Amino acid sequence: MRDTVGLVSALGRRSVHIVGHDVGSGVAAWCALLRPDVFHSVVLMSSPFAGPPPIPFATADGKVAVGAVGNFIPAINPELGKLNPPRKHYQWYYTTREANGDMMHAPQGLPAFLRGYYHQKSGDWVANKPFRLAGWTPAALAQLPTYYVMNLDETMAETVAVEMPSAAAIAACAWLPDEELKVYAAEYQRTGFQRGLNWYRARLSGKFNGDLEVFSGRTIEVPACYISGERDWGNHQFPGALEKMQKSACSQLPGVHLIEGAGHWVQQERPAEVSRLIVQFLQRVTRPAPVR
Repeated sequence: MRDTVGLVSALGRRSVHIVGHDVGSGVAAWCALLRPDVFHSVVLMSSPFAGPPPIPFATADGKVAVGAVGNFIPAINPELGKLNPPRKHYQWYYTTREANGDMMHAPQGLPAFLRGYYHQKSGDWVANKPFRLAGWTPAALAQLPTYYVMNLDETMAETVAVEMPSAAAIAACAWLPDEELKVYAAEYQRTGFQRGLNWYRARLSGKFNGDLEVFSGRTIEVPACYISGERDWGNHQFPGALEKMQKSACSQLPGVHLIEGAGHWVQQERPAEVSRLIVQFLQRVTRPAPVR
């Protein structure tokens, strides 16, 4: 959020409207929550914001607080390993030292790995049929696709290789043609994945929970909009987050827009529809107040 505020200032702006996708959705949400004077509205995409983590309550008698942000995945991961077949959470995997090398040196090659990953999380993968999970339990999480709750002995490269699209499907993929994928592959080849993976290390460590808990109970008061693909498991990977976003995290969120047939990369898969929804939202929130 500090980086984003600094960017706004560097661009010579006093206020903006902000849009964020996936991890960027969380960044945008925190920007709107903490600096509504700078961020006058917010569009969240493909990752619901459930609000700041609660401060552990009524613990003076020695009760132990559980379920804090950053700690619930490491806590449940050993239980996922006891499933049949054994599983592991992808965010935990991304904290491991091996994850960067596994993807950089994927057996199928980096471009093919990225193609498989983008395909499996998109609306093009026919097995993406999300639904609300019953709760944060190993049995419930086992219903998620393996790109979220992975097979215990597999890397992410091995996970997505199983569902590699056919040559015909790749040729027909208008939202991610090979020439664009080559740009992604070249950049990741240059930078690696580790800088992004460090975000998972920081989050799951629990080290910074206290910084977030300071804002416990605070809500997003500026107008908000949520857009996602209806075939995106990201809407449900954390049970209850979508509902909390609507009921308590945002005070001005009239509803959610789940675009039919789209998956996690909704702004790429359905750019015209996403642009239309964002423009409509901004026109509504920036409309001059009536003169009285």
